[in-house]
Amino acid sequence: MMSGVTALMLAQAAANGTSYGPPEPVRPAPVAAKAGADPCRATEPRADQREIVVCAQRPEGYRLDPDVMKARKSYREHLRPKPPERFVDTSCRSVGPMGCGPPAGINLIGAALTAVQMAQRLASGKEIGSMFVTDPNPSEYQLYQEAKQEREAREAQQAAQAAAKAAAARPAPPPETSKDAPADPAR
Repeated sequence: MMSGVTALMLAQAAANGTSYGPPEPVRPAPVAAKAGADPCRATEPRADQREIVVCAQRPEGYRLDPDVMKARKSYREHLRPKPPERFVDTSCRSVGPMGCGPPAGINLIGAALTAVQMAQRLASGKEIGSMFVTDPNPSEYQLYQEAKQEREAREAQQAAQAAAKAAAARPAPPPETSKDAPADPAR
């Protein structure tokens, strides 16, 4: 049996026109696509209007840095060469029980000469990083820096040529006459 409170709640719901349970979800009205209309027109919003208009400036696409693209292209065109093939000499392995084996120890004379050369460079204020470069090919970043410098130099040269052309096209100003000089009677 129903209790009095439950019956009262059902009676109120029936009187209000609602049903028992969670409310039905509100379904959005379908938005019709408008062709050719300017979406950024100035309109006043209405209560019955269910469309949302977002006005924004259309981007002209993204632009890649031309210096980066040039550096990548030159890097791909001049790929680092493969190291030379090293043929293993196995002729020493047949001599004696131990064979030839690798040379023993560190080349101390070469290390001492390198240390002296480093000290001379540092004393004269030069850098020593170039002594340790094992790959003489430029990196992609170095190629980017070169491409950027070339572009900036080219733009500066074009700007100088345009300024010179504009200066040559401009008529020369008339010579100024001083107020103290007598007026030319021929004029």
